[in-house]
Amino acid sequence: MRAVIIGAGITGAACARALARAGFAVAVLERGAAVGGTSAMCEGNLLVSDKAPGPELALALHAADRWYALRDELRDELGPDFPSIEYERKSGLVVATTHTGARALKTFSGTQRAAGVEARELSVDDAGKLEPFLTRDITAAVHYPQDAQVQPAATAEALLASARRAGTEVLTGVEVTGAMRGIDGRINGVSTMNGRHGADIVINAAGPWAGAVASSLGVSLPVLPRRGMVLVTTRMPHRIFRKVYDADYVGATQSGDADLQTSTVVESTAAGNVLIGSSRQRIGFDDRLDLGVVREIAAKSMRLFPFLAEMQILRTYGGFRPYMPDHLPVIGEDPRVPGLYHVTGHEGAGIGLSVASADILRARILGEDSPVDAAPFTVDRPTLVPHLREMAR
Repeated sequence: MRAVIIGAGITGAACARALARAGFAVAVLERGAAVGGTSAMCEGNLLVSDKAPGPELALALHAADRWYALRDELRDELGPDFPSIEYERKSGLVVATTHTGARALKTFSGTQRAAGVEARELSVDDAGKLEPFLTRDITAAVHYPQDAQVQPAATAEALLASARRAGTEVLTGVEVTGAMRGIDGRINGVSTMNGRHGADIVINAAGPWAGAVASSLGVSLPVLPRRGMVLVTTRMPHRIFRKVYDADYVGATQSGDADLQTSTVVESTAAGNVLIGSSRQRIGFDDRLDLGVVREIAAKSMRLFPFLAEMQILRTYGGFRPYMPDHLPVIGEDPRVPGLYHVTGHEGAGIGLSVASADILRARILGEDSPVDAAPFTVDRPTLVPHLREMAR
């Protein structure tokens, strides 16, 4: 069986590894450079703390277990000379700064505990023991031991390297322009600027560009780019030990508002830089630097960690996340074009959910039991159908 995967970011890499290890002859087509898009412009979050009970949380809990094992698998397979994926189960600390926010955070974490998430309410003093430099002007804190982090670009490269070892071919500078179809309407390959690639199945894993790719293949898919920005400080002795964010972040991840939204997410890297986010804004693929966004993110971060006022920003970067209007990724075959699969729409959770999504894809293609109920992620799910109909008008 031959598989063409469109997109060489972390989702495409995870899918390539899963299918190549299952015996498929895999070709990954990437119009730019491998790992040159969203996967290189994000924080590497592996979070359960920001997900409400439901299908995305079920996927994240499966992913949390997978990443723990995958760290060792990749290290053993690729050897000591390959860069580490920097997996760190550092845990997360979510804090509220208002009494209204405290009530909402405690209610939210209670529903998560009932769904299997480790979420421990802490006193202000106990939160301070975990994060000594955190402001004491907080009204609630919840600790999430299952939250973790990887270096996203290194991890995507490691998955691609593993896929290559299993026989995957990665072709860069190859833009897909159309679908090849058999007389029965089934897709049997893609056309590109550089020629044709035959395949038994085609997987659209192009992240925020997946809507355009779907269109080129003859179907609509309501994936939109949502821009996020991150600030990076100069290196310093470690003063932040977990991923710390304010409770507003959860609301921002689930919002469909196109206007700018910012919330505070702060963490240290292994090298000592501090990553400060986050923003969400639907402005198309406009990648110009917006100093207003930078100022707003910086100001909010200093409310949680006042010492950051003395630090210098080394650089900023922004990336586009694949936004879906019902806030769930698409994982599965497109019923309108047999043989065409989509794995996209994870928005800011793409790093964490990539490998678990590839597990579902592999199970769907091979007819195996899915590790997580796949029905909520299908293209024709009830929450997505109205948007598909709207696009078809």
